[in-house]
Amino acid sequence: MDPEEKGYLLVVDDVPDILNLLKATLTFKGYRVVTAVNGEEALAMIKKERPELIIADILMPKMDGFSLVHYLRLNPELRDIPVVFLSATYVAPEDREFAIAIGVTRFFEKPVDLEAFLPVVSDLLSRNSGQGYQTMDDREFYQGYLKRLETKLHHKNIQIARSEHLLDTLPEDEKPTIKAALDVALKERDEVVRLLDEVRSRIDEVDREE
Repeated sequence: MDPEEKGYLLVVDDVPDILNLLKATLTFKGYRVVTAVNGEEALAMIKKERPELIIADILMPKMDGFSLVHYLRLNPELRDIPVVFLSATYVAPEDREFAIAIGVTRFFEKPVDLEAFLPVVSDLLSRNSGQGYQTMDDREFYQGYLKRLETKLHHKNIQIARSEHLLDTLPEDEKPTIKAALDVALKERDEVVRLLDEVRSRIDEVDREE
């Protein structure tokens, strides 16, 4: 089957190196690939042309992967689009369970094993559309999402504390690697805190509407 007969693939990730790698690999395999750097940009592209498959990171600015999938699954015109999650941050069993509960089709940890990943893409594109994905209402989604974010923030704070301790004890020539990892962790923690504030606000909105 020619992949283009099934439409195009939308890849969503805010890390340029990963986005470019996936685009280059999938394009080489014959797929037509469009990219976006967050969920909001992805939705704008989806409204222009419906993709046959979405491949998305979870932790992204503006609209993350969880919110993107929740939006899709509540929309009758978009809810049957398969979504593959790629994540280096949300890798706990509870994260996977929540992803499946909101309607994610497949879940891969980063760095992605392309030998395992590419056959899954081919398999999902070869299936007939119209699969009824599981979803949940706004209250259930935001309550579940809140738990995942609170757990993630706890783990990030532990990771940051350990890295800061290492920086105080390591020789100078070993510090750059730890410092780079610490900078990434701090950025991710800031994003998790932002998302926590947003989700708590959404829960308050749902409470007021009820």
